[in-house]
Amino acid sequence: MPTSDRAAVSASAAVSRAFSRRRFLGTASAVGMGVAGLSACSDSGPAATDGKGRTVVEWWHIQTTEPAKTVWPERAKAFEAEHPTVRIKPVAMENDAYKAKMTALTSSGKLPDIFHTWGGGVLKQQIDAGLVEDITPSLQPWADTLVPAALKPYQFDAKTYAVPSDIGAVGFWYNKALFAEAGVKAPPATWADYLDAVKKLKSAGITPIALAGKEKWPGMYYWAYLAMRITGVDGMRRAADAKDFTGDDFVKAGEHLQELVALQPFQKGFLGAAYNTPTGEAAAMGNGKAAMELMGQWAPVVQADAGKGIGKDLGFFPFPSVEAGKGAATDVLGGGGGYAVRKGAPKEAMDFLKFFMTAASDRILVSKGAMMPVVKEATSALTDPNLTLVSDVLGKATGFQLYLDQAYPPAVGQEINDSVAALVAGSKTPEQVARSVTQVAKSQ
Repeated sequence: MPTSDRAAVSASAAVSRAFSRRRFLGTASAVGMGVAGLSACSDSGPAATDGKGRTVVEWWHIQTTEPAKTVWPERAKAFEAEHPTVRIKPVAMENDAYKAKMTALTSSGKLPDIFHTWGGGVLKQQIDAGLVEDITPSLQPWADTLVPAALKPYQFDAKTYAVPSDIGAVGFWYNKALFAEAGVKAPPATWADYLDAVKKLKSAGITPIALAGKEKWPGMYYWAYLAMRITGVDGMRRAADAKDFTGDDFVKAGEHLQELVALQPFQKGFLGAAYNTPTGEAAAMGNGKAAMELMGQWAPVVQADAGKGIGKDLGFFPFPSVEAGKGAATDVLGGGGGYAVRKGAPKEAMDFLKFFMTAASDRILVSKGAMMPVVKEATSALTDPNLTLVSDVLGKATGFQLYLDQAYPPAVGQEINDSVAALVAGSKTPEQVARSVTQVAKSQ
C-alpha cells in the first residue's frame, strides 16, 4: 500500500466505531511488536498439529482495537467449540507491522494459513507467485449469500481468492442545513447539477467542499469516480489491463475535475490541510464549516471525533452521473478487507472462514465488531443510520471499483494520488495526469 496516513482515527473513535479506512489501508503506526519473533508460517507440507493432536490453523489479522480486538478471538473459540480437533491460532498485528511482515513472507514464498488481504494489486502479485489458494469451488455453495460488491476486490479471471469480512463505499456526506440555506433542494444526481449546487453554496457564503489536499488520497476519489462514470467499470479494467490511461475518457475525467477546481470550492488552506486534525477536512465537516466531503463510510465517526459532529443534519448521496458517460450511477468506489488462504493450507482453514462468514456470525461482527455487513442476511443487525445508508448503496451496486491506490500496483496507485493532487493544485493538466499514470503503469 503506497499511502501511509489514511483516516487516522483517534483511540476514542476507534472504540466507538472501529470501522475506518485506517483499518484496511494501513494507517496505524507499527507498535513496537517484534514481528520477527512471530511463529513461522507453514509451507505447502503437512498441516501443523499441537500437543493435543489438533490441526493448527494460523490466522493473521489486523484487529488490534476494540471492539474487534475481543470479538475476533471469540469467533475463533466458538469455532473450536464446534470443531474440537482444530485449533485456530489468531495472530494480531498493527497494519504497518503486518504489511512489513507480509512483504517479507511473500518474498520467501511462505504465508500464514489464513491472512488478511485488501485485495487488488498486492493480492494479485501473491496469486501470480502461486502463493494463494483459488477458493472458488469451496466458496461456490454459499457465494450467493454474500453482498456481490464485497467479493469484487478478490476476484481475478473469474476466480475468487478471498472471503470478504468487511466492505464500504465512498460517497458524498453533506450538511442538510447548509444545503437548505443555499437553496439546494435535493442532492445532485448529475455532474452538472453538482456544479450548480457548488455555485449556489458559494453564492450563499458557504464553503461547498472540505478537502484534505495535503494527504492526496481524498482528491483521488474525485478523479476515480469521474473516470468510472465516464468510462465505466469495464473501461477501468481495460485500461488497467492495457496499462494505458491516456484515452479520452480519462482526460475528460481530469477536465471535469478542473471544472470543479475552477469554482474554488474548497476551504481556505485546503492544499495544506490534513484529514483528521482540528483544522482538517473532517473537522470542517464536523463543525459545520463546509457543506460536503467525498469520503468513505467512516466519515461520520471521524467528523464527530475531529469536530462536534452535525447529528441529524448529516446526509449521504452517491457520486453523480456524468452526461453521456458509460458508467452507471449505481457503480461504487470502495474497499474492504477479507481473508485469503495460502496455497496448500489445511482444509480446516476454509472450514473456519465459512463459519466466520455465516449470517449468524456476521451479525455478531456487525453488532459487536462494528463492521459493515457482507452477508446479505446480516444487514438487519446494522442499526447505525449513517452506515445503513452506505449499506443500501452497496446492496444496489451494479459495479464495484476498488480504490485506485489499492486496485493497482503500489507505484501506480501512488502516481495517481500524486498526479491528481497536482491537478487539483493547478500544476498538472488532465493530459499530463493521464500520461504520468500510464508511464508508471507501463514500467511495472
